[in-house]
Amino acid sequence: MVEVEIDSIRISLISQHRIVMLRDIDGERQLPIWIGPCEAEAITFELQDTEVARPLTHDLLKNTIETMNGTVSHILINELRDQVFYARLFIDVDGSLLEIDCRPSDAIALAVRARCHIFIEESIMEEVGILPEPDISETETGTALANVEREDSAVPDAPAEDNSKASPDAFSDFLDTLDFGDLDE
Repeated sequence: MVEVEIDSIRISLISQHRIVMLRDIDGERQLPIWIGPCEAEAITFELQDTEVARPLTHDLLKNTIETMNGTVSHILINELRDQVFYARLFIDVDGSLLEIDCRPSDAIALAVRARCHIFIEESIMEEVGILPEPDISETETGTALANVEREDSAVPDAPAEDNSKASPDAFSDFLDTLDFGDLDE
């Protein structure tokens, strides 16, 4: 398993699509996962310590788990099938570890609230993980990161468009259309 952290949530300026970028804590590899705008907002609210008047859905789930004497142990993005990611939520209840199927976006939103570890199966990171492209200013100074590398060119969890023939350049072009700035604006 590869432990990751949330690197960023990227927003397309052209559409309503969001991507959460998970970064290997021991390296540069990243895993992009398409998520819905509501889940992206829920993750962002928690990461930015935004106060909300009433509990959001993921706050409710965390509160329910805690009320039942459970704690969220960790989450694991454990499978990629037909360009869809699958995840498992691990909850410790009185020393017993319960494993629950869930969407990665919901698992991540809960993980940031529970402040627990996020893991990805190594085989998934090997299959669809990427290395970030160098920033233009970094390439000019000679401190560039490695170029994007992908074994499988299809974008996981992509919207209904056919990305099965997408090239790494097409993926890079798409990432260039996303807003990488802070979500504070």
